[in-house]
Amino acid sequence: MNKSWSKIALVAVLVALVVGFFYSGATEYLTLDYLKSQKDNFAEFYENNRAMTFAAYAVGYILVTSLSLPGAAILTLAGGAVFGVALGTVVVSFASTIGATCAFLVSRYLLQGAVQEKFGDKLKKINQGIQEEGAFYLFTLRLVPAFPFFVINLVMGITPIRTVVFFFVSQIGMLPGTIVYVNAGTQLAQIEAVRDILSIELIGSFVLLGVFPIIAKKLVGLLRPRLSKE
Repeated sequence: MNKSWSKIALVAVLVALVVGFFYSGATEYLTLDYLKSQKDNFAEFYENNRAMTFAAYAVGYILVTSLSLPGAAILTLAGGAVFGVALGTVVVSFASTIGATCAFLVSRYLLQGAVQEKFGDKLKKINQGIQEEGAFYLFTLRLVPAFPFFVINLVMGITPIRTVVFFFVSQIGMLPGTIVYVNAGTQLAQIEAVRDILSIELIGSFVLLGVFPIIAKKLVGLLRPRLSKE
């Protein structure tokens, strides 16, 4: 099977999975109301079937994030509600990063060649910037909740950033938000809407935390010639 046919086959599989997800009515189970109503049942099932619950949750989370499906925020809250802060943070952190990396690789395989070939000249400066400071930009994007994570996964896939850099920077960058949502999941009864979890002050803190490495690197670049002369 040549590359073109393999891409067509991959697209067909992805479309089938997405259509199956919505057709099955799975979206009805990825809501805050359903999670709150079933919290005790999930906790009881976890107590009796720890390994199965852990594995099913991790696989489900990876599928949702890798296919860019809605429901990651609810799943993160569920992780806190069922597993607690410590274990919930670990499983969500790895599952979300693995899923994001899968989406990144799919985007790279399907789109990077065509986009770079068609817009290579226009993307030359962007590619250079990503190669030089891609980790800093990705870190900032991951920390700021204003940017949908699935968009970041897909867009980064067409850039020259290395997969290993994408994986580890994504995991570190998403960790603060993961902890916030997992911890909120332990207080599920008090949450009325997912949007209530992040306050303006908390978002501002994430923005500052993400922008700081870029500002620091720029300042070092500006000061280096002066320090060398001195």
